[in-house]
Amino acid sequence: MADLVAPNRFMRIVDRRADPPGRGAVNRERFVRRFKEEIKRAADEEFARRSIKDIGRGGRISIPGRGLREPYLRHDEQTGSRDFVLPGNREFLPGDKIRRPDGGGSGGPAGEEPGRGEGRDEFAFVLSRDEFLSLFFDDLELPNLERTRFGEVTQERTRRAGYSRDGAPGNLAPARTVRMSIARRIALRGAINERIAELQEERQRADAERIAAIDWEIAELMRRRASLPFLEDIDRRYRARAPMPAPATRAVMLCLMDVSGSMDEHKKDLAKRFFALLYLFLERKYGAVDVVFVRHTEKAEEVDEQTFFHDQQTGGTLVLPALQLAHRIIEERYSGEQWNVYIAQASDGDCGLEDGRQSAAFVAEVLLPRVRYFAYIDIPSASGWFLRPSDLWQSYESIRSPSFACRQVRARSDIWPVFRELFARKEAGA
Repeated sequence: MADLVAPNRFMRIVDRRADPPGRGAVNRERFVRRFKEEIKRAADEEFARRSIKDIGRGGRISIPGRGLREPYLRHDEQTGSRDFVLPGNREFLPGDKIRRPDGGGSGGPAGEEPGRGEGRDEFAFVLSRDEFLSLFFDDLELPNLERTRFGEVTQERTRRAGYSRDGAPGNLAPARTVRMSIARRIALRGAINERIAELQEERQRADAERIAAIDWEIAELMRRRASLPFLEDIDRRYRARAPMPAPATRAVMLCLMDVSGSMDEHKKDLAKRFFALLYLFLERKYGAVDVVFVRHTEKAEEVDEQTFFHDQQTGGTLVLPALQLAHRIIEERYSGEQWNVYIAQASDGDCGLEDGRQSAAFVAEVLLPRVRYFAYIDIPSASGWFLRPSDLWQSYESIRSPSFACRQVRARSDIWPVFRELFARKEAGA
């Protein structure tokens, strides 16, 4: 019977040791690196659906599962040879020859069955905030060394955090200390009084020898009760203060965008990416950032983010009404000294020459004295008559102020260099 059993040529080893710390992070990083293109595509789709305030958060994304198979080695079914025993076999005995199946190793050509077509089994997982920002910045060609310059720049303040048993003498809380002292003495005296009452009750039934011992113990307990100290180290309480990060001031970001017919989806996507990058920068610096969206064609209006980026508009372009509306919003809601006002404007610059001149004069004389920084990005058309400098661009070029800058953006890869150039002066002075 032993001859019928194939020799065991394989040894299975099961490693039940716990994974070392950090191994999961390494495997996850390797996974993201292997399928970066698919993950990046899914992150771009997620970016288009998100609001600007949610850009910096992690989230769940899905990628096609067809490309996630790990490589492995196996015997060639045409030429390979191996011995194995299948449990529950009812057709063959050891030594029987099994006929090879016809066709290739896969059992037939793939994808020729009825209902053929490209399947999309999705694999979903969650990206952390850092991973999502890394993919977002990677598309903007953000160097790794520069990414650290977006660190928290908050002011550390302290706030009341109750009481502690340790602290500086100047933070001693006398009232709380006396209360703890009284509570301690009441608790100790209560336990002593209970014991004295028990001994007195036992004394009534005890003999003479036991009575003497009880009297001595009662006298000792009464001495201890009378000698309880008024204040001990355990009673002292100090006012505790815990550090907490807090923004020194608040900021508001006003997004102005031309939504006329000449602003196609590509231009709006570039504008959204610039606005998102500016928001992430301000959020890291100030902590609390309000966002206001002002769109304009021939007239301007304040709208929500969904309408701002996705509602289709037609008509001509006038820039001055949008600047005037932004000024009214600042005067009515953000005129206090605690507000740092930033304006980001995106347009293809297609406006009238007179409107451009009036807009530049309004920015220089009215808005710049009230804002920290005004950044304008011009998104010219790829071809045609608009290859010439736009009227708005030519008008804005006449503004000379350290709080104002304008640059041109033609592709996604231009956004980070333009952003860094716009805010290099501010970072150098920080």
